[in-house]
Amino acid sequence: KREISNFDYLMYLNTLAGRSYNDYMQYPVFPWVLADYHSEILNFSNPHTFRDLSKPMGAQTVERKRKFIQRYNEVEKNLSAQCHYCTHYSSAIIVASYLVRMEPFTQTFCSLQGGSFDVADRMFHSVKSTWESASRDNMSDVRELIPEFFYLPEFLTNANHFELGCMQDGTVLGDVQLPPWADGDPHKFILLHRQALESDYVSAHLHHWIDLIFGHKQHGSAAVEAVNTYHPYFYGDKMDLNNIKDPLIKSTILGFISNFGQIPKQV
Repeated sequence: KREISNFDYLMYLNTLAGRSYNDYMQYPVFPWVLADYHSEILNFSNPHTFRDLSKPMGAQTVERKRKFIQRYNEVEKNLSAQCHYCTHYSSAIIVASYLVRMEPFTQTFCSLQGGSFDVADRMFHSVKSTWESASRDNMSDVRELIPEFFYLPEFLTNANHFELGCMQDGTVLGDVQLPPWADGDPHKFILLHRQALESDYVSAHLHHWIDLIFGHKQHGSAAVEAVNTYHPYFYGDKMDLNNIKDPLIKSTILGFISNFGQIPKQV
């Protein structure tokens, strides 16, 4: 009925599912909505401009999807459970890495990294390369986005002049590199990105992504079919920690969740 925006709807669902700005480990999760980070002008009438919202980040390309299905079927000996993904789409380090140019997230990121910034090439430095990593190139990267990508241009600039290091190609890390259609302007990036979230295409397909993250494709047979299963430790509400007597196993599970993230409560 268009009585609320897609942004408000997603925030409402995140809240219902137990996600909160107060907890980096259960921070609100938002979808990648675009797949075009190379054009000079965004075309919202072209479906190819958008990410496939019916598939998780691990299944955005045919080849990547095939590899994760193969992993699920093989169940490598060093894995304790059958799953497609051993990493998560939202975690404290993912949140802090996106917001690393702003305090207090700078200090949070450094503390999670052992007291310093990460190797420059692994830092969040480009929207395009982060999309390519999470959707195609890196089998251990299936991250989604955070709400700030749709309203907060400040997190894209290094206004505090932090020394974030130098990449192997000699590029000094500063402001986040934006797609050509943003014209180097963080405000324009946020404006167009928010317009993409509220576009007719995303409005018509957003429920598919909601099924994957918050709904019936989150776990069980529907999740297997959707190539959307994660390590059992990520499903915090499915694990009864009170019944685990071994303190080592219990601390291992809690540490795993702290480092790698949690699936939202099913809505």
